[in-house]
Amino acid sequence: WAAEYDVEYARKPFSEGIRYASGMMRAQKAALTTRYGGDLDARSHGESFLALFQSRLVPGGLYLLDEPEAALSPMRQLALLSLMKQMVAQQCQFLIATHSPLLMAFPDAVLLHFEGSLIQERPYDEVEHVVLTRAFLADPAAFLHRL
Repeated sequence: WAAEYDVEYARKPFSEGIRYASGMMRAQKAALTTRYGGDLDARSHGESFLALFQSRLVPGGLYLLDEPEAALSPMRQLALLSLMKQMVAQQCQFLIATHSPLLMAFPDAVLLHFEGSLIQERPYDEVEHVVLTRAFLADPAAFLHRL
């Protein structure tokens, strides 16, 4: 399609080509605003992530997420869990690579541990990040004095 635009612009005087291109950009911005709402920059990073994510979910979808917690506070991770639960009820499936004990706690989640060529299912209470987080929260001083 890029070659088609090059041909289209080559036929237009320079100023007409600029007007044509800016009209296309305005139309794209309007479409994004319609789909995702107004100024995403007015929201926090996590709120923007959730709004974007929510607008893209459709019943029956398959979603592959790589560490979505990177954009989310613990409270927003819980909001994502709630959203995911609603969408699972609408036949959605999620495959998530995460280090978040909160996201791993999703009801009936199958947790897989990858080590080299070995893939093993792990119970929630045996996942390294869950064990470490619980130990830290039980006694932060035991970890912090080693810094």
